[in-house]
Amino acid sequence: MRVLPSRGPAILSAVLLLSLEVLTPGQEPSFRAPSAADSPEIHLARGHDDLNHNRYEQAATEFRAALALDPRLTVRARFPLAVTLFALQDRDEARKQFEMIRSETGDDPNLSYYLGRLDFSEGKFDSAIRNLTLAAVRQPFPDTHYYLGYAYLKKRDLDSAEKWLKKAAELAPRDFRVQERLGLLYQAMDRKEEAQKAFARSTELHQQDVAANEDALACGHSLDTKPLAQARSTCERLFDPNDLGKLVTLGTLYGEHRNYEDAVEPFRLAAGLDPDSYEMQYNLGLTYFRLKRYADARGPLEQAVALRPDLFEVNAPLGAALYALGNDDAAYPVLDHAHRLNPQNADVSRLLCQTALNLASRSVKKRETTQARQYLLRAAECRPGDPETYRRLADLDDSTGDHAEAQREREQADRLSPH
Repeated sequence: MRVLPSRGPAILSAVLLLSLEVLTPGQEPSFRAPSAADSPEIHLARGHDDLNHNRYEQAATEFRAALALDPRLTVRARFPLAVTLFALQDRDEARKQFEMIRSETGDDPNLSYYLGRLDFSEGKFDSAIRNLTLAAVRQPFPDTHYYLGYAYLKKRDLDSAEKWLKKAAELAPRDFRVQERLGLLYQAMDRKEEAQKAFARSTELHQQDVAANEDALACGHSLDTKPLAQARSTCERLFDPNDLGKLVTLGTLYGEHRNYEDAVEPFRLAAGLDPDSYEMQYNLGLTYFRLKRYADARGPLEQAVALRPDLFEVNAPLGAALYALGNDDAAYPVLDHAHRLNPQNADVSRLLCQTALNLASRSVKKRETTQARQYLLRAAECRPGDPETYRRLADLDDSTGDHAEAQREREQADRLSPH
């Protein structure tokens, strides 16, 4: 999970843990509130919700609670805790957490970015350059090149500063900070005309940002207080097919107010502007998912998974969408992977179990008993308390002549059955 820095596009509930209903064939998935039981999953879900709404103190409390229950949650709890502390400007504690993660997982562009930002804020420009150079390899955040160029500018390495700030301007042409630093750079290089142009462009972009922020506040207020038909006229001021930030802001505002139909178009355009961003693909896919447009959700969610296969939160809705489409062959490996990423999520466990049972039934009909048994064993592994799985294993073993094993499985089914 990551939180985007200032001027980065927002993520529509991208870090919320999914809680998916058990589905019968033909039934559609939906999001369900978690139970009241205390568990790492509940604290993670609350923490990510707090983080998405900038409630940083509450988020830190929830992530610490999740870690207290399961200290192994390095990526899923410690990383968002470190990001939360970074947002709170608790730099010493944030650095401590990031360094702990690095010691466990090794170098990662996301870690290098935040450590580089911490180095920069502390005036450690050599270290900032090393970390931000590592981060720039995969460019985890849109302002990585900006801070790298700025660090070189602070070091008075003007040629390197120009190289990275120009790249930053290409990647973020609407970021007024980049143009402002280019102005300072050209001024230091005695390139007065270029400096003047960069400063003028910076002022123009900053004024546009102020207007966009005002439009976003007006849109949110209108959605809170007015009928949707009236609010749309205010919100459409944010609609600019060429401005990624405005599009994501508009889609997010609509999504936060559960107006998913209107969120589709800005997210669709945003995904087109930044097709290699898993957040953009996830935003679009999750919006389609919430509209129960599972066939439409499949493509962007598959792209998001291809970009970030390590995230449970991205795999889970794709698996659920494929299940809802009746495509058990495609759903099974995705749900299996999601379950291995997060074995504690009961809803994904149930979906995986049902998919495995469906595939086992098909394998039995094809007389593929070895494959059927593998599916049934996986179903028993993900839902060990389900007696039906053991009954079906017993029937299968009887059919292959392994009556002793079948008897043990029937006894296990009887022990699990309610009396």
